[in-house]
Amino acid sequence: MSAVPQRALSLEFFPPRTAEGVEKLRVTRRQFAQLKPAFCSVTFGAGGSTREGTLATVLGFRAEGLQAAPHISCIGGTRAELGELLQLYRSHGIDHVVALRGDLPAGVLEAGDFRHASDLVAYIRRETGDWFHIDVAAYPEYHPQARSPQDDLAAFKRKVDAGADSAITQYFYNADAYWHFVDAATAAGVAVPIVPGIMPIASFAKLARFSDACGAEIPRWIRLKLESYGDDSASLRAWGLDVVTDLCDGLLARGAPGLHFYTMNQAALTTTIWQRLGL
Repeated sequence: MSAVPQRALSLEFFPPRTAEGVEKLRVTRRQFAQLKPAFCSVTFGAGGSTREGTLATVLGFRAEGLQAAPHISCIGGTRAELGELLQLYRSHGIDHVVALRGDLPAGVLEAGDFRHASDLVAYIRRETGDWFHIDVAAYPEYHPQARSPQDDLAAFKRKVDAGADSAITQYFYNADAYWHFVDAATAAGVAVPIVPGIMPIASFAKLARFSDACGAEIPRWIRLKLESYGDDSASLRAWGLDVVTDLCDGLLARGAPGLHFYTMNQAALTTTIWQRLGL
C-alpha cells in the first residue's frame, strides 16, 4: 500500500471525451508534472460510465511518471464488476483509489450491490487487504442528501472505520466550515488526514451551477463580488485567484494536511495558486 505524505498536494481531473480533449490534457499533464504533485485523481462517471476513459487517463499520468488514483463509484455496480475492476487496477500496479458512492446514470433506478461508500471501502479491504491506499469523500458543509449534520458525520466515520486511509473534502470557501468539520470528526474518533478540496474560480456561472448541485456554499460576499464583474472575465479570475490563494495559505498555516485541487483539466489557475503559495 502506498503512503500519501503529509501536506500532500494533489490534483483532480476528469477523463476527456474527445480527441481534442485528450490532446489538451496531454499538454496540461506535462505542465502539472513540473509541480511534482503527490498524486493525480481521475473521476469515474455515473455508474462507471467513464470506466475505460478513467483507466486510460490514469495510465497516461503514470506514463509521465506521476502517481495516479482512479475514482471508483459503487452505486449501480455489482460485486463481480467491482472485483474485476480492482483486479484490473492491481494488474497495472495501481495502488491508490478514491472510493465514492457516486450517482446513478440517468434513467437507472437500481442501486446495485452497494448502497453506501462505506460498503465499498469494506469490500475493497476484504478483497484486496492493504494493497490500496483508499481515499474517501468528506463534506465540511454536509452532504446535500444528509438528514442532519450528525448523520453526515456518522456516515463519514463509517467510511473511515471500514478502512479508509484519508479523506478529500468537497470544495468550500469558508475555512471555518472545514475546521469545524475536522474538530467534530476528531472528537468522534476519526484520526485520518482530511485534505481540503480547493476549487479555483474561473467562471461565476459554472461555479454557481456546480455549487448548487453539490451543496457547496458560495459566501454572499464572494457571490456578489463575482456577479459584479459581469463579462469582465479577466478581473473575475484575478480576484478569484486572490481569494483562493488566501484560503489555501490560511489552511496550510493552520495545519491542514495538504490541498487537493479540482483542476477541471485546466492548468493556469491551479499552477498560479501553487506558485503564489511557494509550493
